[in-house]
Amino acid sequence: MNWKFWSKKDKENKKKKSAAREWTDAIIFAVVAATLIRTLFIEAYTIPTPSMERSLLVGDFLFVSKVNYGARTPMTPISFPFAHHTMPIIGTKAYWDGVKLPYYRLPGFSEIKKGDVVVFNYPMEADSPYYRPVDKRENYIKRCQGAPGDTLALLNAQVYVNGKPAPNPPGEQTDYSITTNGTDLNPEVYDELQVSNYENIPYPTMTKASAAKLKSFSNVKSITPNIKPRGYADPLNPVFPAAYPKYKLNPANKDFKWNVDNYGPIIIPKKGWTVKLDSLTLPIYGRAIEVYEGNKLEIKNNEVFINGAKADSYTFKMNYYWMMGDNRHDSADSRYWGFVPEDHVVGKALFIWMSWDDNGSFFSKIRWSRIFRGVN
Repeated sequence: MNWKFWSKKDKENKKKKSAAREWTDAIIFAVVAATLIRTLFIEAYTIPTPSMERSLLVGDFLFVSKVNYGARTPMTPISFPFAHHTMPIIGTKAYWDGVKLPYYRLPGFSEIKKGDVVVFNYPMEADSPYYRPVDKRENYIKRCQGAPGDTLALLNAQVYVNGKPAPNPPGEQTDYSITTNGTDLNPEVYDELQVSNYENIPYPTMTKASAAKLKSFSNVKSITPNIKPRGYADPLNPVFPAAYPKYKLNPANKDFKWNVDNYGPIIIPKKGWTVKLDSLTLPIYGRAIEVYEGNKLEIKNNEVFINGAKADSYTFKMNYYWMMGDNRHDSADSRYWGFVPEDHVVGKALFIWMSWDDNGSFFSKIRWSRIFRGVN
C-alpha cells in the first residue's frame, strides 16, 4: 500500500501563498537579516565632520566592524529598524526606552589598541536635552590615543602616553600662522597641498608635510603651528574638566591650567582601579562615577558621598578610553568632554567603500582614489 497518498492529499489542501504574502515574508526576512548583520557583524558609517582630516574626509563612507572588539548586544531593544535615534522626516524618537537591557559584549578578536580608529556613542548625550540611552547616542569617530590604565598628556600638541611620545597619525593636521613677504600665495597652491580653511580664517589648516612644502616657497617668510602655551587655560575654549565644574569639592579651587595643546597628565580609568577622591581627582573622575557607572554622588560640606555613604575612594567597574581627532584644532574629543566608557564602543573602522566630495565638479564628485582604502 502507498502510504504517501496522505501527504499528497495534504499538499493538495494547502493554499498557495498570495503575491502580497510572499512579498511580506521576503521583506520581514530581509529586515531581520539586515538587523542581525548590522548588530553583530558590520555596519556602514558616514564621516559628517572634518574632525578626522586628513586621515578621513567629509563624505567618506566606511564599513565598521562589530566583531573586532566583540559585538555589543542591544541595550534598547525596542526601536524602529535602520533608524538610530530619530525618525526620518517626522523627527520623533526612533526607540522606546521603557525596556532597557544591561550592557553585554560578545567575545571579539582583540582589545582596542592605541592608534585604532573607533566608532563610539557620544557620552555627553546622557545629559540634557537628549537623555538618550547609551546605544542610541550619536555615533562619533575618533582615534584611540589612550587605553585603560594609561597616563596621557599633551606637550606642545604632541601626545605622550606613559611618558613616551605617541606615534602621530599620517594624516594629522593643525592650524598654522603664515607670514609672507607681501605676495599672496596662489589658491591653487593651497588646493594642491590640500590646505583647508585658507579662505575663511587667518590660520589655515594642514599637515606637517604640507607646511614643510609651503615653507620652501620664496614668498613665505615663516610658517609656525598655532600652539597654545603651557599653563594657559583658554577661557573661550575650556577643556575637560574645567568645562564641567560640577564636581569641585571647593568652588574656590582654581581650574586646571590645561588647553588643547598642553594637557594633563591624566590617568585613564581601568576596571578594578581604585582612585582616592580629593579636590584634584573628583573633578576628573566624578562624571564617570556618577553618570557612566550609575552612582548617586553628592558633595556635602566638602565631603563626598556615594549612594548615601561617605567615600574617600572609588573602584571603577568599567574600562575607559581617550579618543582624539586627527584634525587637532577642529575636533570635539576627549580633551573637551573626557573619557569614553567601554559600553559606548560601537566598533572598529575597517575601510572606505565610497567617498563623495560635495564640493567637487560634476565629473569629480567621487574620490576614486579613496575607494576600498583601508583606515589607518
